[in-house]
Amino acid sequence: MRKFIKIVAVAGAAATAGCMASQGSPAQMATDGRQCFNAAQVNSFHAVDRDTVYVTTGVRRMYQLEIVGVCPDVDWTQRVGLRSTSGSNWVCSGLDAELLVPSPSGLQRCPVVGVRALTPPEIEAYRARRR
Repeated sequence: MRKFIKIVAVAGAAATAGCMASQGSPAQMATDGRQCFNAAQVNSFHAVDRDTVYVTTGVRRMYQLEIVGVCPDVDWTQRVGLRSTSGSNWVCSGLDAELLVPSPSGLQRCPVVGVRALTPPEIEAYRARRR
């Protein structure tokens, strides 16, 4: 059974304030149907398989990240980086981020193509399976 392991967030090029001006506030993004999180607030991750990763922000929020293609070493690594590609720390949709996964052959860059917030029942079911 895999354990939750520390994730390293890599800051984007622009300040969060710049993102807020161009994309709106997180509350506005939520009402637009986007499910956003700040990459700097991710505190753990769990690779479900080679193309799906769960990340946790805070205590109660989890997001499912779908990776394009296959990221071969993500399901055994003990640490990953999450780099926002949106010009800020906010990750709202696919192509807003990439996972940086260390491997014996060098750093793998695994583009994220889907972001979805897990519902409270999904989070509870996940935690129950992990106990």
